[in-house]
Amino acid sequence: MGAKWIKIAALYFIIGIGFGLFMLYTIQLQWGATHAHINVVGWLSTGLIGVIYSVYPKAGNSQLGKLQFWLHQIGLPFLLIGMMMIYLDVPLIVLEIFVSGGGVAFLISVVLFIINLFQNVHASESK
Repeated sequence: MGAKWIKIAALYFIIGIGFGLFMLYTIQLQWGATHAHINVVGWLSTGLIGVIYSVYPKAGNSQLGKLQFWLHQIGLPFLLIGMMMIYLDVPLIVLEIFVSGGGVAFLISVVLFIINLFQNVHASESK
């Protein structure tokens, strides 16, 4: 599973760079929080989870790891799209579905990641 996480992180990396260039060339700097979330949560956090699951494949390949993967991969795009919608004229209910729904799914995935680490990551495995 670690390799899947790392490959998806690389996609967020290029999206984050592209989004930053969009902000630069259009001088639309109000998107800064979304840009930061794409890079920090999409690129860095997703990549770090991938590295951890590569070092500890038992955790990454567990049922908890797989559930966390899907919640993360579904929740994060919804959250990021919702963050972009804040500056667009969309109905409040749509904004809430994206931001709250994506945010809650992402939060649950982080909690599952932490539980997974405590259940499946042991010092003797990393040698």
